[in-house]
Amino acid sequence: MRQKLAEETIIFVSVLKWFILATIIGSIVGLATVLFLKALNWSSLQTSAYNYYYLLLPVAFFISALTIKYIAPDAEGHGTEKVIEAVHKRAGRIKPAVVPVKLFTTVITIASGGSAGKEGPCAQIGAGLSSIFSDILRMGDVDRKKLVICGISAGFAAVFGTPIAGAMFGIEVLFVGGLVYDVLLPSFIAGITAYHVSTSLGITYFYHPMHFVPVFSELFFIKVAVAGVFFGICSFLLIESLKIFKQLSEKIKVWTPLKGIIGGCSLILLTLIFSKDFLGLGLDKIEYTLQGVSPPWYSFIMKIIFTSITLTFGGSGGIVTPIFFIGVTSGSLFANIFHLDVGTFAAIGMVSLLAGATNTPIAASIMAVELFGPRIAPYAAVSCVICFLMTGHRSVYPSQVFAISKSPSLAIDIGKEEEDIMTRVTLRDKGFIRFALNIVLKIKKILFSQGDKLE
Repeated sequence: MRQKLAEETIIFVSVLKWFILATIIGSIVGLATVLFLKALNWSSLQTSAYNYYYLLLPVAFFISALTIKYIAPDAEGHGTEKVIEAVHKRAGRIKPAVVPVKLFTTVITIASGGSAGKEGPCAQIGAGLSSIFSDILRMGDVDRKKLVICGISAGFAAVFGTPIAGAMFGIEVLFVGGLVYDVLLPSFIAGITAYHVSTSLGITYFYHPMHFVPVFSELFFIKVAVAGVFFGICSFLLIESLKIFKQLSEKIKVWTPLKGIIGGCSLILLTLIFSKDFLGLGLDKIEYTLQGVSPPWYSFIMKIIFTSITLTFGGSGGIVTPIFFIGVTSGSLFANIFHLDVGTFAAIGMVSLLAGATNTPIAASIMAVELFGPRIAPYAAVSCVICFLMTGHRSVYPSQVFAISKSPSLAIDIGKEEEDIMTRVTLRDKGFIRFALNIVLKIKKILFSQGDKLE
């Protein structure tokens, strides 16, 4: 009896401890997110008042690259990736300089027209503040990592207004195929707290409940499944484009800040050829598409190019908001090809691309409920999982650790990061894929033998 009481007492104390710590972190990150969002909104209003504000891109990218190179190199690129790397390799230790540098460089990048998002900075700022708080309390490595994960969840929840999806994102994004269950409670508390702090301080969020009742049929489910495959291909294109542009940037052997000028000038040229629709966050285009307004068919391709240049040539910011843009515009294209409702498949595409590109199908499915309502959620969840599988063993976050293989016919090095994974095909003797492959080979043999007879 005493042993049982001791067990329950220890668990109660642990719950109380993390309830208090997560509430404090959620409040701190919520406040920091408010400051960041208000600074971003103000600066964007100042620059967008001028028609040719994007001419500032080379200067902004130069300043961003210069600041990051000499003050906080860990603030480079999209912030969530660096946080994942810090959790896996440095027990969550993040240099304090990362917080102000990430805030400053992201604001000037997006305000000048750079194609980046706002979730990465919030996640990195939240994780950085959590790391500083851990230093003050002199926490051990295990507790530090937990608190940093809470910071990720709080930042994601506060920036998008999705507390449950934000909490799940923080514990799902670290490992592909594995959830960090011991951080589940504090992540929820931190996410919900950050969300309420930000809303109480005047931050408003976008919600778009889908007012439709789909007629259930096998045909509609097939369309959703095909859409998931299509979104998986789009996710693949995004990830590979980021890699290609990164390699291109590394091949240009010049002083790093000068690459910012090259990237900025490239975006100016592309903007003059196409339009300003692919600059900045692109929130207005996302909203219009969700309302059923179809953008040009090539919009998702251009957003991939604009984002890849921004994040690999000196710009700083997140990746999730561009993913949303790519998701809704590719969803619109899919809907127009198959004569479907644009708004519905734009919403499905938005969360599906998040699931595939970041390997977070659970968080993306929950986000579908929080943003679009429960009616569309079952169909969005199916597409999310298919997109997650179709993306394969790759990610916009190369530091993610794979805990599973996405197919029993593919062997990967479990426990390694995406950039270190070697994928090998291992077909089982009695497996379905080998059976189907044998049938195809037999048909091919028969057709070729008949062709020889005809000759």
